[in-house]
Amino acid sequence: MADYRKTLNLPDTPFPMRGDLPKREPGWIADWQQRKLYQRIRKASAGRPKFVLHDGPPYANGNLHIGHALNKILKDIIVRSKTLAGFDAPYVPGWDCHGLPIEHKIEVTHGKNLPAGKVRELCRAYAAEQVEIQKKEFIRLGVLGDWDDPYLTMNFANEANEIRALAEMTKNGYVFKGLKPVNWCFDCGSALAEAEVEYADKQSPAIDVAFPAADAGRLAAAFGLAKLDKPAAAVIWTTTPWTIPANQALNAHPELDYVLVDVGDRLLVLAKDLAESALQRYQREGAVIATAKGAALDRIEFRHPFYDRVSPVYLADYVGVDAGTGIVHSAPAHGVDDFNAWRAYGRSNEDILSIVMGGGEYVPDLPFFGGMNIWKAGAAIIDKLSEADALLANGKITHSYMHCWRHKTPLVYRATAQWFVGMDRAATDGSTLRERALRAVEATKFYPGWGQARLHAMIANRPDWCISRQRNWGVPIPFFLHKETGELHPRTIELMEEVARRVEQEGIEAWFRLDASELLGAEAAQYDKISDTLDVWFDSGTTHKHVLRGSHDDGHPEGPRADMYLEGSDQHRGWFHSSLLTGCAIDGHAPYRSLLTHGFAVDGQGRKMSKSLGNVVVPQEVTGKLGAEVLRLWVASTDYSGELSISKEILDRVIEVYRRIRNTLRFLLANTADFDIATQAVPLDEWMDIDRYALAFTRRLAQQAEADYAKMEFHRIVQALQVFCAEDLGAFYLDILKDRLYTTAVDSLPRRAAQTALWHVTQTLLKLMAPILSFTAEEAWAILNPPKNGEDADSVMLHTFHALPAQEGEAGLVARWETIRAVRADSLKVIEALRTEGKVGSSLQAELALALTADKFAAMASLGDDLRFVTMTSAATLGEAATVEDERIVATPSAAQKCERCWHYVESVGSHAEHPTLCTRCIGNLFGDGETRSHA
Repeated sequence: MADYRKTLNLPDTPFPMRGDLPKREPGWIADWQQRKLYQRIRKASAGRPKFVLHDGPPYANGNLHIGHALNKILKDIIVRSKTLAGFDAPYVPGWDCHGLPIEHKIEVTHGKNLPAGKVRELCRAYAAEQVEIQKKEFIRLGVLGDWDDPYLTMNFANEANEIRALAEMTKNGYVFKGLKPVNWCFDCGSALAEAEVEYADKQSPAIDVAFPAADAGRLAAAFGLAKLDKPAAAVIWTTTPWTIPANQALNAHPELDYVLVDVGDRLLVLAKDLAESALQRYQREGAVIATAKGAALDRIEFRHPFYDRVSPVYLADYVGVDAGTGIVHSAPAHGVDDFNAWRAYGRSNEDILSIVMGGGEYVPDLPFFGGMNIWKAGAAIIDKLSEADALLANGKITHSYMHCWRHKTPLVYRATAQWFVGMDRAATDGSTLRERALRAVEATKFYPGWGQARLHAMIANRPDWCISRQRNWGVPIPFFLHKETGELHPRTIELMEEVARRVEQEGIEAWFRLDASELLGAEAAQYDKISDTLDVWFDSGTTHKHVLRGSHDDGHPEGPRADMYLEGSDQHRGWFHSSLLTGCAIDGHAPYRSLLTHGFAVDGQGRKMSKSLGNVVVPQEVTGKLGAEVLRLWVASTDYSGELSISKEILDRVIEVYRRIRNTLRFLLANTADFDIATQAVPLDEWMDIDRYALAFTRRLAQQAEADYAKMEFHRIVQALQVFCAEDLGAFYLDILKDRLYTTAVDSLPRRAAQTALWHVTQTLLKLMAPILSFTAEEAWAILNPPKNGEDADSVMLHTFHALPAQEGEAGLVARWETIRAVRADSLKVIEALRTEGKVGSSLQAELALALTADKFAAMASLGDDLRFVTMTSAATLGEAATVEDERIVATPSAAQKCERCWHYVESVGSHAEHPTLCTRCIGNLFGDGETRSHA
């Protein structure tokens, strides 16, 4: 008996069913590096329109976590998709290298008493070490970029240009020195930026304190009384007893109603709306004897509970009645609202009591509490209040409180002399930074759109930016201050350029080693050289100046302005924010045209990842077990506009999607393995009808996916690819096509037409998936496009999205085939029922009789004799039905014999003496002129 299996065009490909990604991906990466793929892409893209995604620098400290992986993969998807869309899209990765975490690491490792120069030396070496570790881990994710020449904020040229950025902002009038309450971390020993503050629950004492009236006559008059017949006191409520020694005023709202309550031994001033709840806390009965507006209390003086000084009432709109007493104790050194109310009344900074030192202790000469740690002094302060008969209530409260994002310890507001960027100071052109920044936010495109309102609100309400830090490892603020007046040297901008030139050659050490006389000559004796360093957010926030215009000038025709910044949603108050302010202060506009914000990675239950919960997903473990490709597909398949859930179960589902796409690719590659588009392509007008339909639905996929790439909606692309592979191809087109591919003659028109269509489908699919499934796309591309004549290996990234052949009448073609697909789906359900009953083994064993109404009949009739191939049966007949109720789809088992070669059940099997197990169609395909197909 002949082995007819050998006569079939059975597919074969070196593209394996299993990707074996963890083992093979490192080899592919090494190959990309050896071939200098990124540099080749740059060369191939030269002259195209520019698209610059500027990298927000991760901090050079520690191994990557899942958030890092998510961020870099998203960036890589965008850069790759823009490259394939026809842009020149360079990607220069960067690192943030200065700042406290690195300095703290050196202190922990080497001790705190090292010379400052040694600290900086060790910090620089440590940062370089961490950059190399993170770089390898980023590259392992398949991220293409200029890894041989990344930007580092600690590069000498970048440090110098950061100083130049500060000089421009100073020249434009935005930089000033002032005493203001700033976020202060005792563990850092430094002021913190807003972005370095996070909130966590904290249990605090909650106390009510009576401030005795110092002017009973004015208080009586305010309440419309002739006099007071007993002592009176204003009552405040606070959760920070440590600030009581720094109290200098009381704040009341001018529009609130306040009452004078007689509680027996004294009269208490309370907000009317809070009096009842306050008396309950004090466990006292009371009677209201008079009412007055807060405005009547203006400047009335009360006495500090245990110090010999007065606390006048200053009116302030921030006071509320959500909790407490409606009167706020004001310590201008330790609260922004307190400070603003103090200044609104014309009080000077010099009069502010600054009694807390940088390490968290009271100044030594503070009566009663000198030298004590403020957190530990709470009990002593409460005891002192009780001793003074000023403590009315003492409890505990758990509330959201600001903490240091590094040390996770509580912060305080502390008034210190710092350098600020003023939000509302008029620049040299008359505009304020706030005005410039708000205009820039409105001109920026946001992905997703809600980010615009969020950033706008932050800018509208933010205080001045404190840019100075008291650390060693940072870019210096190279100012000289007059010892008597405290004023900047009149040649400050010129001097900053001199310093920048030295830093460009020697790094920041050039400033710290500098003797003032080298620049000031004889004037040096009159000036102090300050030692403050810049906030690390100033480092990254000025990369548009020292990277896009400096170390990696992007050559953008519209100037150094990135097309996109992309970071996590926390960067609305971080890098997006600082970059916006510096860009507007220097150039008058944002340094970006668009902002993309992604959410945070959480576990499958939506919980934040933590070691204690045991739900941390480590990207290095995922790549080691499943491959970076799976991680990339997870990123792309998840809607980044919210939180991104990841767990073993979620990754298992991602793997299933990957397998479906990979198996589809394997079929496509196997069935085009013997096809050369240059010599064997069939003209479009000779294709089968179903091939033209396949071209149409592939075009629909391509148009939608390219539009979704442009809109940054990657999860929609993954969904579309999944449906395309599973339904359009796997369950429909390829399923029908197998008969034509396997049974017709090798070089026949029907087979070559199918292969031509499949070549276009494969080209389209590979290019659409390449930004996401970068490893698999390159693996398949190498098989589809092997190098010829000693050429360098090709890459899918050296091309643009595939241009499919145009065809006329595509809308009508699609409409007809959508009808055919619907009828086919109904038919397969009927056959499946027959199979379930055990009457047929496969759909080819069934014969189909269709009775359909006019539109369906016309669509199915257009298939002619190919109707059976589309319905996957051995025989199919078609008749018309007058009404929908008359429609019928009937499947019956075939009585004919099965062809050993094509597996169709047809009466012609056995009609050929030499090949009794074959049908006449297979005889013709093997030994004759082959069959003719027109539709399928």
